[in-house]
Amino acid sequence: MASSVSSFCSSSSTFKSEKLIQKRITSISSSIQSLKKDLSISYLPLRSNLTSCSNNRFVTRSIAREVPHEVIPVEKKGLEKDSLLLWRRYVDWMYQHKELGLFIDVSRVGFTDEFVEEMEAKFQDAFKKMEELEKGAIANPDEGRMVGHYWLRNPALSPKPILRSQIENSLDAICTFADGIITGKITPPSAPRFTQILSVGIGGSALGPQFVSEALAPDIPPLTIRFIDNTDPAGIDHQIAQLGSELASTLVIVISKICYSCILMSNYFEQSGGTPETRNGLLEVQKAFREVGLDFSKQGVAITQENSLLDNTARIEGWVARFPMFDWVGGRTSEMSAVGLLPAALQGIDIREMLDGASLMDEANRTTVLKDNPAALLALCWYWASGGVGAKDMVVLPYKDSLLLFSRYLQQLVMESLGKEFDLDGNRVNQGLTVYGNKGSTDQHAWVFTFYFYSCIKYF
Repeated sequence: MASSVSSFCSSSSTFKSEKLIQKRITSISSSIQSLKKDLSISYLPLRSNLTSCSNNRFVTRSIAREVPHEVIPVEKKGLEKDSLLLWRRYVDWMYQHKELGLFIDVSRVGFTDEFVEEMEAKFQDAFKKMEELEKGAIANPDEGRMVGHYWLRNPALSPKPILRSQIENSLDAICTFADGIITGKITPPSAPRFTQILSVGIGGSALGPQFVSEALAPDIPPLTIRFIDNTDPAGIDHQIAQLGSELASTLVIVISKICYSCILMSNYFEQSGGTPETRNGLLEVQKAFREVGLDFSKQGVAITQENSLLDNTARIEGWVARFPMFDWVGGRTSEMSAVGLLPAALQGIDIREMLDGASLMDEANRTTVLKDNPAALLALCWYWASGGVGAKDMVVLPYKDSLLLFSRYLQQLVMESLGKEFDLDGNRVNQGLTVYGNKGSTDQHAWVFTFYFYSCIKYF
């Protein structure tokens, strides 16, 4: 059936006979009606869980039905079509931050004035809690940890002087080290200077640096960066093989937040909360160094928590440098720490300017006026569109080539942050927001075709 519908909806000249067209339409209509009857579904459903019934058929069970009624938005109305009213709505809801060059248009999202009014109290509560978090309130009661990645962009906001000192000292050390590498003051033992970077990390330890490299690095950076961010042996071997003789001039950055060791004890990693994928990548890189007679320790850099096994290993073996990760910075929000700043600085990116821009963005998101807060505006739209429980998905389609990895970065950032079984009060919420995306010019074809395909069959 899918083949028939696809062909019918296309502009192909294959169908020249009205009889054939009518026959296919009849066949499609019959199949759809049969599906509706068998599966008890209608088109354009919310994302649903399927629950087995005694008659071995399936019925849809909306996620939204499992949460308290009060979190479901007010009944949605159809989108406004009057051009004058749409223009007024655009003027009312268009967000602009001219200094940062940021523009957000939420006017075509169908939330109502009543919905905004209903959500106002929730947002004011959220603003208050965000203010408390920035002042050092415990964000993770299970682990008793603060969350302070925003302090990285403005150390003066740190709730304790020692935290401010750690942030500023780390930034100074990163800038000094990167300058030494780029200018040739710090050199590898078997080459005149470092020319390549090989970053070994996974998840938040790779996605941020990859995204920033694609988005902000100059066309010809002082050092070219590669990433080992998976356990695929072929992928690891490919990255090492691509370096070839330049392995001798490669600076290897190993990033792992908690406990790490170069010993073959995977069960230990499971117990300690470490990252075995990073360990596996490092072992392969160290092996490659040994095979060509290179001393890995003279070209290795560790970014990890102080006194972790990786930190102690790097110190004992005399690695080139060690930089700290802080326990109050989550992996998915670590781009503005040494995790992202060191690779960026080594590629010639002005990391202090990048931090200044991030600080300006933070400031914009501290206002308690909903229309003037870009983060709150996006949250309002997502809450409205997904019924407050992630009943629909987020699709990110960047049309700028340098932002290709934006959707992958957001995928981890959003899904890890919002995917929850329980809220902080212990209520089961089973909510989250699924993120997809690719290059705009590529995915737009698939999406437009999907909508066109639907428009061909929805009236049958």
